[in-house]
Amino acid sequence: MVSIPERSTTAADRLNLLQRLGRIVGNQMPKGLYARALIIIIAPMVLLQSVVAFVFMERHWETVTQRLSEGTTRDIALLLSVYETYSHNDNYEKLIRMAQKDLHLSVQILPDQDLPPARSKPFFALLDRTLSDQIRKQIGKPFWIDTVGRSHLVEIRIKLEEAVFRVLARRSQTYASNSHIFLIWMVGTSLVLLTVAILFLHNQIKPILRLAQAAERFGKGRPTPPDFRPRGAREVRAAARAFIEMRDRIERQMAQRTTMLAGVSHDLRTILTRFKLQLAMAGDSEEATDMRRDVDEMQAMLEDYMAFAQGDSSEQISRVNIRQLLRESRKQAAHSGKQVTLKMPEEPVIVALRARAFKRAVDNVVSNAVRFADHVSIDAARTKRFLSIRIEDDGLGIPEDEREEVFRPFYRLDDARQQDTGVSTGLGLSIARDIIRSHGGDIVLSDSKMGGLKATIRVPV
Repeated sequence: MVSIPERSTTAADRLNLLQRLGRIVGNQMPKGLYARALIIIIAPMVLLQSVVAFVFMERHWETVTQRLSEGTTRDIALLLSVYETYSHNDNYEKLIRMAQKDLHLSVQILPDQDLPPARSKPFFALLDRTLSDQIRKQIGKPFWIDTVGRSHLVEIRIKLEEAVFRVLARRSQTYASNSHIFLIWMVGTSLVLLTVAILFLHNQIKPILRLAQAAERFGKGRPTPPDFRPRGAREVRAAARAFIEMRDRIERQMAQRTTMLAGVSHDLRTILTRFKLQLAMAGDSEEATDMRRDVDEMQAMLEDYMAFAQGDSSEQISRVNIRQLLRESRKQAAHSGKQVTLKMPEEPVIVALRARAFKRAVDNVVSNAVRFADHVSIDAARTKRFLSIRIEDDGLGIPEDEREEVFRPFYRLDDARQQDTGVSTGLGLSIARDIIRSHGGDIVLSDSKMGGLKATIRVPV
């Protein structure tokens, strides 16, 4: 009864541990397409080279070294056999000459003495191990070898009954010493292939980055680079063509809407102008005054509708001094008799924006705050990626559930908030957010430390 929950708990813990490890590994992995593609190319190549190198070391290198050590040991055993049956009284000169000429071994017959103490084994002791095994197998006498002391020679000493048989052999006779050439070729070829792959991959990634840059600039309301055109692989070209067609459709739709509304505005303004002329001829009666007020209100509403529909999208991007722009907005808001303060960093803040449209958005938010509050604070700050403008007031604020609704066109709050605030078409905040979003940013409403509402305008720079 108790063991089942314990096993399930253990399994759940293991699953959670694996998930945490997966998240850790995922966080450490590169996020960019270029880096990930490089890993996709490099990882199999490194794995393949490692397997090939291991097989080569384990099979070819070790086999060749064993055969060479076996042959060298066989030659030494032959010399020992000749030494034991040697009958010439020439101090073994013929034996030494034969070993030098026919077997390429340097032989010395040393007086009887103890073998040197054993040296420490090298880190990669393939030769030492293989040669020692062959001497034990074929000769079976006490021996001492040195495979480290001289880089190109191997020293072998065999202890006999009355002497020490000393042999110097070239390392190439006992060891596959040219195997590093294979490794050099393998690594060199891999580096060349990786360089070609990196250059090719860079050329394939570049069109994707340019497409992302063009889409980002279009999202911020900026013109796409003039040299942007479909490039790269077939799929990337298809995506670029789809983006260009989408951009052209959006711009064409905006132009058609602006043209249509300009015509409607012209016709309505003509009618309003006739109304004004007729009212001017009607005199200064109370009815004429009320009608003039209605005509002025219709004129203001028409201008707001046109500004909202057009969105100032035709204005060109320019470098704007944010300090000067906010000073003008504060000065304009101060005409209402309310207290408006401005806080700006000491260093100049220059941002690429559509100046007239951006100022209209700021003015709309500031005028909205001034209309419902006595004290308004404007604070601006810039980071490496964003420009943030915070507009706070001490007014009544907006309920949290209505903070998104107020950005809807023609949306009005309750009558208590609208008392004695003048004409409002319900388009001010809609126009402001539309302009800010056309710059790639947004407007967010939240509670203010002053007790009212805080509007945060944030655009990328």
